[in-house]
Amino acid sequence: MAALRRLDQIRALGVSEVPVQDLPEARLARLARHAQSAWAQTLLRMSEERRQATLLVFAQTLERTATDDILDLFDGLMATLALSGETTRRRERLRSLKDLDQAALVLEQAVRLLLDEAVPDAELRQHVLDRLSAETLRQAADAVQELARSAEDPLVQALSTRYATVRRFLPALLRGVVFEGTPAAKSLLDAWRFLQVQEAGGRGCPKWTAAPRTVVPPRWARRVFPAKGQVHPPAYTLCVVERLHQALRRRDVFVRRSERYGDPRAELLRGEAWEQVRDSVARALERSTDPQVELARWQQQLAAAYTEVRTNLPRNTALQVLEQDGQPYVSVSALAAQTESEGLPALRAQLAQRLPQVELAALLLEVDAFTGFARAFTHVADGQTKAADLPLSICAVLLAQACNIGLKTVARADVPALTLPHLSWVQQNYLRVETLTAANARLVDAQAQLPLAQAWGGGEVASADGMRFVVPVRTIHAGWNRKYFGSERGVTYYNFTSDQFTGFHGIVIPGTLRDSLFILAGLLEQQTSLDPREIMADTHGYSDVVFGLFSLLGYRFSPRLADLPDQRFWRLQKEDDYGELNELSRHVISTRLIADHWDDMLRLAGSLKLGKVKATAVMRTLQRAGSLSGLGRAVAEVGRVEKTLYLLAYVQDEAYRRRILVQLNRGEGRHAVARAVFHGKKGELRQRYREGMEDQLGALGLVLNALVLWNTRYLQQALEQHQAVAEPPEPGDVARLSPLLHEHINMLGRYDFTLPEGIAAGQLRPLRDPTSLEEQLAQLP
Repeated sequence: MAALRRLDQIRALGVSEVPVQDLPEARLARLARHAQSAWAQTLLRMSEERRQATLLVFAQTLERTATDDILDLFDGLMATLALSGETTRRRERLRSLKDLDQAALVLEQAVRLLLDEAVPDAELRQHVLDRLSAETLRQAADAVQELARSAEDPLVQALSTRYATVRRFLPALLRGVVFEGTPAAKSLLDAWRFLQVQEAGGRGCPKWTAAPRTVVPPRWARRVFPAKGQVHPPAYTLCVVERLHQALRRRDVFVRRSERYGDPRAELLRGEAWEQVRDSVARALERSTDPQVELARWQQQLAAAYTEVRTNLPRNTALQVLEQDGQPYVSVSALAAQTESEGLPALRAQLAQRLPQVELAALLLEVDAFTGFARAFTHVADGQTKAADLPLSICAVLLAQACNIGLKTVARADVPALTLPHLSWVQQNYLRVETLTAANARLVDAQAQLPLAQAWGGGEVASADGMRFVVPVRTIHAGWNRKYFGSERGVTYYNFTSDQFTGFHGIVIPGTLRDSLFILAGLLEQQTSLDPREIMADTHGYSDVVFGLFSLLGYRFSPRLADLPDQRFWRLQKEDDYGELNELSRHVISTRLIADHWDDMLRLAGSLKLGKVKATAVMRTLQRAGSLSGLGRAVAEVGRVEKTLYLLAYVQDEAYRRRILVQLNRGEGRHAVARAVFHGKKGELRQRYREGMEDQLGALGLVLNALVLWNTRYLQQALEQHQAVAEPPEPGDVARLSPLLHEHINMLGRYDFTLPEGIAAGQLRPLRDPTSLEEQLAQLP
């Protein structure tokens, strides 16, 4: 209710319709951020024209964020209602089990009497009634009918007891938010407008029997229509609200003035704009505009892949084609531990022992000295870096955010750049997603130039995984998940790790939404020089649609599978002959669907590639089959072709499976170091607003990249010195080194932001000598 009142107050300013679309989005975002963080006196000192422009953009941004907050609250409330309703349903179910058991025992006696062959059929009814009265049987049957409701949808049962809660916010939601939708949502919007008329009341208000009926699915029908010609208003209302919630999640229903709940289709290339770029988009994606050319290519690839697996099947001891209940499936043996050369453990230990011990504060200053990443932080008002000693202040703020210890811990009253008021001002005006992204790109690019990092990979491979953070403060931007957050709420920081150990993008997700929604976003929105073409993810990060979009955009998707026996293998033509793999590949792709929607799929891929539409919004619309007039199903059909090619490579090639595992382990290793860095306040994230969460976790990712870059630089120096006095490492050993080390970095207690002149000028620190007396004494307990 408070959020809806806030939206009404913002709309009352009357600036919603003022056009600002001609201005760059980055400029609009900077103006809104400045207005949000600036003091009133700062705004008053502006010229009249600039102040009005700043406040106009701020008001429009505030309307969009207020709308998003309302819809976030609605989404969270509906999820909570379903969860609490399910808990109540189960509790009532447990309470009723005793009555259900007693009724079942009565009916069990009756059935045994009916099956007694010693009793003649003519006397059977009387025989049962002599033992069990008609009233006893009637009560038992009524109890079973009342208590055994297995045919009804659990969600319907759970929500049916929550009408009183929904009524508290429904009138304000009906008045305050204007929903629009696709043609598929017409019946739902008609029902929503009917509820609006009912809420308004007055003369001419239609009766409930005139309510639109097509919106009611079969699972709700028994409750909504208890008898012919009757409508149960509370059940109808709950049904419409639940359908609205689901449609809003998949964007069949949307809100025009919203950042996260707008219509993603509105931004797609279309009409003349698409005609002008179709050929160039197809060339960039290395696709033909003729679907038959692409289908023929896929046909050849599938034939070659199936033939290779079939030919090597007798020799592939890790792969088995088995059968269960008449259905074939594949099984692949678990990977054995990767063998190491005799010298690799010693090499790792010797290099780690030679890394200089350093304070995390000094590490950040040193990394800035040779990368200049602090210069990427510009003032929110004018985009300039004009603060005195800005790198020192930026490093202090980053450390406080990344270690989760607060600004007071790093503030120094005797250093102007480190006073608490100055650090607070720098944090408000310089630390934001835009500047964090630019600074992070400098670190990633610097890592890519190091020879040791190039030995680990060329930046073409990456992995995606999520870190979970408990959020103990009250906020609408966190979600429930008992597995990860216990009784608290939390967020997921979904981040992307290159094969050079750097993190090149991160997304904050309330709760634990399906990760596949965000995989493409990391590749398309990242702003580093890396160009990863293949990405690894865990099992929960894939779907047919993800495979399809990856393929259309020229990426390769390689998830780690935990449910391989359940996977389907597909073919393009029913008459294709794959020998002993014919039964395994019995599922047939709909080539007609692909051909019919091929131009739309290229248009979608081009819109994503050119940044016209956000990947997360498109993924929501496509995850549920066909929400874009069959386009979702067509993308899924392409995904089935690509997933089959991936599966055939996965079961065939042990080196491929191991490469996936190695890259995912790199991401998990980064998470372990991130946990060590983010040690303050029990490792809990205590930001109430999405922007604060993005800023703090972005700072964590940036500091982690600085740590990785620093370690890589000194590991390279230590390796060069080692090779000068010892035998060169075995081939492949260097590629198995890791910069994810932190034992030599002090993150606790001391935050000394001083740097020797030589180090500030770009010199390297002297490496430690593990054989020295000082180092040996330091190792003693």
